[in-house]
Order: sequence, then structure tokens, then C-alpha cells
Amino acid sequence: MSTKVKICGITNLADAQAAVAAGEDLLGFIFHEKSPRHLTLSAVAEITRRLPPEVLRVGVFVNAPENLVTQAAQTCGLNLLQFHGEETPEYCQQFGLMTLKAFRMAGPEVLAELPKYDTTAYLLDTYIPGEPGGTGRKFNWELAVAAQKFGKPIFLAGGLTPENVVAAVAQVRPFAVDVSSGVEAAPGKKDHDQVRDFIQRVRRAQ
Repeated sequence: MSTKVKICGITNLADAQAAVAAGEDLLGFIFHEKSPRHLTLSAVAEITRRLPPEVLRVGVFVNAPENLVTQAAQTCGLNLLQFHGEETPEYCQQFGLMTLKAFRMAGPEVLAELPKYDTTAYLLDTYIPGEPGGTGRKFNWELAVAAQKFGKPIFLAGGLTPENVVAAVAQVRPFAVDVSSGVEAAPGKKDHDQVRDFIQRVRRAQ
């Protein structure tokens, strides 16, 4: 099965449309106020209502109040909820949508946390103290290979770029690759050529 591509940290309609035109599989919108890519519910809704209905919309949350998640899902037409904080397994399961739990891969000991979560898929990201994600740095991909044993789809994140994504796909064979800063001209502003290049390289890597 071909690896999916998630373009995360979308902040404007032009970037969303460029990613759609390039053939993305999922678009990620960040509802975490401390992120440079944070958007309000109304701003995300304004973008998502102008996208083709088949585009999968992912909401990214960090220890968010339940009512924010529920409101965002309804207002923005989210298909998938991504939890990037210290959310409990019970928290992740309560919303009635597909869920993606992110884990920051500090070392092999983190693998023991994954099976506690019966989410739709796992997202594996780089561990940087004090940073929930979007660090632009990669981690030891052997940990992602090891995580395949749990039988859940794996989203590989952390420091992916057009230059290294082919090697990532070859080594990990993830369900999806997730990129944000690796295809940006500046924080929150995508470089449309890099987005296109990234997606084309993933397609050729199959």
C-alpha cells in the first residue's frame, strides 16, 4: 500500500489549495495556541469550507479542553483528531471520530506507552524537551520500525524533508509521513515547490 502524505500546520487557503493540487492525502490544522502555526476555529472553518469534500481534515490539539475539540470537529468538519499532549487513553476515545495519538520518541522506553492507546493510529515524533512537536528534527527511525509490531497504522513525523523522505519510507514503511516545517519558507508559510517535491518523492518511493 502506498504511503500517505499529511501536510501539517496549514495556516492559509493558498497553502491548503497548493497541497491539494500537489496530491496530499491529509491536511493538518493546529489548534494549540503556543504554536506559530496556530489558527482559530473560525479561521480553520473558513479554509476547510473552501476545500474539496474528499480532503481529510486533521485537527491537532495539545491538552485541549474537551469542548474545544468537540466544537472544532463540528465547526471545521474534522475527520481525524490528533492529540499531541499528555492526553489519557480515555480522553482520546470520547469524541466519536478517528483518532491519532502522538508520541515523542525519546527512546525505546516510549514504545511501552503505545499499546495503552486504542486509537486509530499512532504518530511518532521527535522528543525535544518542552516542545510538543514541529521541531524540524528527526529521531531514530529504528523505533518507528519497532512500533509496527503493535499493528496500528504509523504516521512518521519529525524532521522530514524532500531530501530524506525517500529514505524514511524505505526504512520504516509507514502508513503515512507527516511534514510541516520541512516544506516551509517560514514558520506557518509553506513553500509550494517544496510541498510538491515532497509529495512527488513519496509517490516515487513506493
